[in-house]
Amino acid sequence: MKKESLRLDLITRKMLPKKQLIRIVNNKDQGLVIDPSGKLAGRGAYISLNLKNIEIAQKKRVFEQAFKVQVSKEFYQKLYQYMEHQIARNELFRSKK
Repeated sequence: MKKESLRLDLITRKMLPKKQLIRIVNNKDQGLVIDPSGKLAGRGAYISLNLKNIEIAQKKRVFEQAFKVQVSKEFYQKLYQYMEHQIARNELFRSKK
């Protein structure tokens, strides 16, 4: 049986399975981006699939501290939309099982 990969959630500081997290990458070419594949080059950090975590991240400037970069409001809006989509997708697939 394959062992599930765990990663640290920046907000809760808990180790969670990668499937329950979204990877954010600080890429030299693109700056801060959402990494749906989990394979983009660059320094990565993880946030769990909870919309409240985006508010916490923005208030506490979590990504600014982790990556030492300025983060735009547009990035947080994109992250919110992406997370909403992922949560809905997970619910849909969970209900089909």
